[in-house]
Amino acid sequence: MAEYIEGKRPVIEALRTRVPVERVLLADNAQRDGLVQDILRKAKAAGVKVDMVPRAQLDKRSERGSHQGVMAQAKPFPYAGLSDVLAHAEGQAKRGNGSALIVLLDHITDAGNLGAIARSAEVVGAAGIIIPNKRSARVTAATYKSSAGAIAHLPVAQVANVKQALERCKENGFWVAGASEKADQTIWDSNMKGKIVLVMGNESEGLARLTQECCDFFTALPQVGKTASLNVAQSATAIMYEWLRQNQ
Repeated sequence: MAEYIEGKRPVIEALRTRVPVERVLLADNAQRDGLVQDILRKAKAAGVKVDMVPRAQLDKRSERGSHQGVMAQAKPFPYAGLSDVLAHAEGQAKRGNGSALIVLLDHITDAGNLGAIARSAEVVGAAGIIIPNKRSARVTAATYKSSAGAIAHLPVAQVANVKQALERCKENGFWVAGASEKADQTIWDSNMKGKIVLVMGNESEGLARLTQECCDFFTALPQVGKTASLNVAQSATAIMYEWLRQNQ
């Protein structure tokens, strides 16, 4: 199903952050104010066509009723297959020192968290991200924004079964590290060298039971303060950088 970005400023932001936009829909009676003129300029610069449509058509497509006479239709995200992510990881391991990182998100539900994790994953050189195809955040315009566009440079695979995906990673020589605040060892004491799948759990429930059964070991961030924990995106970033440090 097509994703629509509603409103003048959200459409401007989508064009600015290079969200892949199929077309911009502009109400035929929309006021040509400064924001609309900015949309037209950015769309032209990006090679995005602008279609003039009756306002009633926007009303019909709108989910929030806040389109302000402007909507952008985003292109579907080109998800990779699990085989593509594994092949990318294997190529990285061969070119480097035998290390590769895959990040599996066990039913992360917030698209902003997905984007923030993708941004860090791309920066540290991860080979890809794996997400479930149900009950999980998917790549949306919000993901492009929170990843600062990094999501476009990282293979993201959707899988039907997380356990089977982890088992396949193991068959390809990966160790599976589950992030859990209940772990007996901190990330500083964990061996993150080589080919690692880092598994991050759901924002509120953590790692699912079946996912935990697939983990070779669990690791946690060291903690001194009184706050219960960092959010999933912050935690993933810290752990990924420890993987990078150990494999430098």
